[in-house]
Amino acid sequence: MPRPRKPRFVQGRPIVEAFIPNKVPPWGKNEVVLPIEGLEAIKLKDFQGLDQETAAKIMNVSRQTFGRVLAEARAIVADALVMGKILRIEGGHFDMPPRARGRRRHGWSGKF
Repeated sequence: MPRPRKPRFVQGRPIVEAFIPNKVPPWGKNEVVLPIEGLEAIKLKDFQGLDQETAAKIMNVSRQTFGRVLAEARAIVADALVMGKILRIEGGHFDMPPRARGRRRHGWSGKF
């Protein structure tokens, strides 16, 4: 039996839920799904410019796990951009960091 997955911390929900190409490619309309923790990894590493160790601590995962999440997210984004696919941002296995009062908000696979 595999070990239960540790939730990855994300700082907030995405601003948008999808990116849609302005033209439909000749082979038709396809879509890919980027998990919310994948977007968070891209945000921390590529947008904010943090090193992997710091970003991993923010997401409450090991550096190796962060690297794997980041590589998977980059591959999904590259596929959507190169192949003209719709990029949906939803689902995943994540949690919001606890607040001062100890409240937690949970995320799971599926739409908000």
